[in-house]
Amino acid sequence: MQSRSWKEFLITRMIKISGYSAIIFVVMIFIFLLREGSATIVEVPLKDLFSTRWYPIEGYFGILPLISGSIIVTIGATLIAVPLGVCCAIFIAEIAPRWVREFLKPLVELLAGLPSVMLGFLGILVIAPAVRQILNVPTGLTAFTGALLLAGMAIPTIVSVAEDSLDSVPRTYRDAALAMGATKWQTIWRVTLPAARSGVLTAVMLGVGRAIGETMTVMMVTGNAPVMPTGLGSLFRPVRTMTATIAAEMGEVANGSVHYHTLFFIGIVLFVISLLINLVAARIVFRQQKRAERILS
Repeated sequence: MQSRSWKEFLITRMIKISGYSAIIFVVMIFIFLLREGSATIVEVPLKDLFSTRWYPIEGYFGILPLISGSIIVTIGATLIAVPLGVCCAIFIAEIAPRWVREFLKPLVELLAGLPSVMLGFLGILVIAPAVRQILNVPTGLTAFTGALLLAGMAIPTIVSVAEDSLDSVPRTYRDAALAMGATKWQTIWRVTLPAARSGVLTAVMLGVGRAIGETMTVMMVTGNAPVMPTGLGSLFRPVRTMTATIAAEMGEVANGSVHYHTLFFIGIVLFVISLLINLVAARIVFRQQKRAERILS
């Protein structure tokens, strides 16, 4: 009996330590970024730091082209990935026959695990030339190409999480709607999807988080030109993202230089953007759960 209590004590403590370690790691990463990147605020005037020219060799450290490049690629990927991902999840969970579902589900999970460098090669060899020919643009290495590939990476994440959420909706919800005369589509649109709303929103936010944090693929297919966008046409021109800039230049800078500190400052900006996305997602999911509890009570 005493041996069992000790085992329970150790397992409980290990679970708590594992849970708290995630918080500790995130805080340590943020502290490290602050230590390495905060010097930028002193070394580079804010007016120059938030200017439109990034050319470190001549002392220009404007990060606005990098932020705008990340935003354009992420918004483009989100607009493509969210409707396709949610529709695919609905098909797998609600419409597809059982044998099709058992084939598609592991296939989608396999796609989610593909290395990003493989998709980068696919983008360079196939998608970028196709974009150049179809859209008749000077180069296929554009923000649009990056958005297409990032959408391809985000869709499996959205499908997997959203399908699990739809599948967890009790069967009695569907039976009750069908018994009241609703059609299959009305049941999906008005009953199943609203009941799984919090899980679907979580899936969308995870997909957006993957898109904004992706590095290798965007570095290979977006052209890496730190140019400030001037309109909708910028979607079909080369851009450079924050993650690609850090990955491409960190290995070449001198430790402790202004350039080195600025790259870490970009990391701080990226960290804050990712944190805000997660906080917004958590708040939306919490409000949806509280609303569902009020309705059911």
